[in-house]
Amino acid sequence: MRSHQGRVPPESLRSIAEPIDWLIELYGHAGSVQYGGEPVSQLEHALQCASLGEAANSTPSLICAALLHDIGHLLHKFGKDPAKRGIDDRHESIGASALATWFPPEVTEPIRLHVDAKRYLCATHTDYYERLTPASQLSLRLQGGVYSPAEAEKFEATPHALQAIILRQWDEHSKIPQLPTPDFAHYVPLLRALL
Repeated sequence: MRSHQGRVPPESLRSIAEPIDWLIELYGHAGSVQYGGEPVSQLEHALQCASLGEAANSTPSLICAALLHDIGHLLHKFGKDPAKRGIDDRHESIGASALATWFPPEVTEPIRLHVDAKRYLCATHTDYYERLTPASQLSLRLQGGVYSPAEAEKFEATPHALQAIILRQWDEHSKIPQLPTPDFAHYVPLLRALL
C-alpha cells in the first residue's frame, strides 16, 4: 500500500480494516521525517500540538484534530519538502479527506480549515505574520497568502472556524525541539472513542 516515498495513497484508505493500527504504523514509520523546515519531526509536532490541546482542557475531538492535523504531509505524493520547490501540497485537504472515512466533522473540519485559519489570523492580527517561522511564511505564500477583509469575513462564518483558529494557534507553538510530551499511544483511547 505504500508508495516508494513511504506514503499511503488516500484512495487506498477505505480498504484499511483497523484505522488505529494504520495511524500507529504511519506515525511510527513516517513520523520521524522532519517537519518541513522546522526543528522537529512530524511526530514531535503532532504530539506537541495535541498536548497543548490537553493542557487547555479542550474537547476530545479538537485534541484529536490537533494530533492529526498535518497527517496530509505524510500522505501526499510530492516527495520531500514540496514547499521548498514552490509546491503547495494541500495537506489540509488530503488529511481531512482521508480521515473523514473514520472520524466526524468535529475532527476533520478543523484540520481542513487550519491553513485557512493561518491566512485569517494574518489578516486580522497585525503581528501574527511576524510570529510565523520562515517555513510557515513560505507555505503561507504558496497557500494563497493573507486573506482580504472579505475573505476573512467569509471565513469567520464557516462552521468550525473557531476550532480551526484554536488549532492553528497550537500549531504555531508546537515546534520546540526535544520538548517532552506524551507518546502516540497516550492518545489511542481518545482516537478509538471518536471513530
